[in-house]
Amino acid sequence: MSVTSRYRDAWEGFWQEASDEPGAVFWDAEPALTAGRHLALFEPHLVEPTLPLLDLGCGNGTQTRFLADRFPHVIGLDLSAAALDHARRADPAGQATYRVLDAAEKGEAQTLHAELGDANVYVRGVLHQCEPHDRQPLADSIATLAGERGRVFLVEPSQAAGAVLRGLAQGPAGPPAKLAPVLRHGIAPGAVDDAAVPDFLRAAGLTVLAGGELPLVTTEYTEGGIRIELPSSWLVAGRQA
Repeated sequence: MSVTSRYRDAWEGFWQEASDEPGAVFWDAEPALTAGRHLALFEPHLVEPTLPLLDLGCGNGTQTRFLADRFPHVIGLDLSAAALDHARRADPAGQATYRVLDAAEKGEAQTLHAELGDANVYVRGVLHQCEPHDRQPLADSIATLAGERGRVFLVEPSQAAGAVLRGLAQGPAGPPAKLAPVLRHGIAPGAVDDAAVPDFLRAAGLTVLAGGELPLVTTEYTEGGIRIELPSSWLVAGRQA
């Protein structure tokens, strides 16, 4: 079985099982706590806000719909057709459009870029889900989609998030209810060295324009009622003028 087939099978299984209920998925926090915060960091760096905006790894489209309220042409992209079924059901008015894309296959990104031209790209928590040998191809595809004029906003759980997740998974009562299906379907996050993330983008021909740290909010809570947040790092990148 190819790596892509294994990814697709894992994500298809997860999304086929997932509920349409808002907040049912571990990382599906409300946009005010996720894309809204990210957009405040991303927008000042957009050279051309009217370019298509691509939500890469959009899942069930919660953040995509938020972005579609603010940009004229938003496309949610995901490896999983089942995820996009969720997204379309939640978006009956068609605020955004949704398409299957295997972002580790550069040829697919090249085909989409040939159709759309340069785009601004939003990527939340995708890189760490890839096998190590697929991370640079993913970064290469992101750079292809951005082209010469687009800007990229990428946010990833930091290395410290791994310890938080391991602690949750290994707790006396087992993993929290919303984390359990993620682990069961074999899509447990992998560790990506914090310093490697900007290096992937630079190797793809992009310049890192800004960066920082910001908690990645989840929909799960501790037994004490505290919302679980994962340490994360964010970057804005694009071609150097």
